Amino acid sequence: MATITKKELIDRIADQFTCKRVLVKRIVQAFLDSIVSELASGNRLEFRDFGVFESRTRAAREAQNPKTMDKVRVPQKRTVKFKVGRVMKAHLDRSPVQFDEATGLAIDSSSRLGRRRAAHGDGALR
Repeated sequence: MATITKKELIDRIADQFTCKRVLVKRIVQAFLDSIVSELASGNRLEFRDFGVFESRTRAAREAQNPKTMDKVRVPQKRTVKFKVGRVMKAHLDRSPVQFDEATGLAIDSSSRLGRRRAAHGDGALR
């Protein structure tokens, strides 16, 4: 499994759209800065079919140092939770994603509505 850096991703996008690398770098950095800013403000970010970023607070707890077996107080802290969206999950599972022709949105095949639409193939509800 390879590790893709931000620089490599920027280069790929710049090549794909024949844009200047500097412009793509500014856009990507502005996008990432916006995500960090919104999460720091306590907001939830939802990117349809990609996933959801959410800021969570972990409660303070008492842990144990495995080396010394001493009790250690771990303070409350904020962390980020990411929940995978349908399209990304489908790509990770390597299963094909079905799209509703009328709306263009991905159909969740695990839902009853998605199974009905997929079974009839026309997107109509029955």
